[in-house]
Amino acid sequence: MIDLHLIGIGTGNPDHLTREAEAAMNAADLILLPRKDDAKSELIDLRRALCAKVLTKPVRVVAFDLPVRARDGDYLAAVGDWHDAIATAWAAQMAMHLPNGGRLALLVWGDPSLYDSTLRIADRLRANGMAMRVHVVPGITSLQALTGAHAIPLNTLGAPVLITTGRRLRDGGWPDGVDSVAVMLDGACAFTALVSDGLTIWWGAYLGMPQQALIAGPLAEAAPQIVRRRAALRAEHGWIMDTYLLRRTRAFA
Repeated sequence: MIDLHLIGIGTGNPDHLTREAEAAMNAADLILLPRKDDAKSELIDLRRALCAKVLTKPVRVVAFDLPVRARDGDYLAAVGDWHDAIATAWAAQMAMHLPNGGRLALLVWGDPSLYDSTLRIADRLRANGMAMRVHVVPGITSLQALTGAHAIPLNTLGAPVLITTGRRLRDGGWPDGVDSVAVMLDGACAFTALVSDGLTIWWGAYLGMPQQALIAGPLAEAAPQIVRRRAALRAEHGWIMDTYLLRRTRAFA
């Protein structure tokens, strides 16, 4: 039996870890760290730094190569194939390092509940017959870090918020029925495709990290600044994690 603990680690800042997260890491028999391409080596370095900061007893920490998602063809089909490949990689690591079962920990950016697929990948393994219990340790999401950094509420009084992706915002435009839209996983600055009149944006990258960058203001003024700043940061670090909140001005009326 594998006890899989999916631990939300916020945005990589050790101060974002809860006591529950620290306890789960120290109770693990194995912590797996996904290793991406060299341009994103800083991401695994952040996870290693968290382990060094938090672990108070010997825990085996193992890095493994994360499969790469295909960038062409149907998006959902490519993601499905990618998740299958990740599940296979997890299973191989478990067979190698926990052949008799045990407690496995995976460190998840933000929280496993929000635009993260570790829970779906775990379901694949259980569907294929692996004996596994899944435990979730909640973490600080990028949206919490964003609103905290800008000192703003996520919603206006009594009003809903829609959380979506850059791809859906770009393809579908402004969603009906809401004045506040939080956007994640936007690699192409989808906000530039919107009619900017009456919209305000709060943007943040590397939230909670030393290199945190924030820009806020009317979308017409802030959009070009964000595009330039984002490109410069990506070139400097080789990767970027960012998110933003858009709000119609009339929401304040």
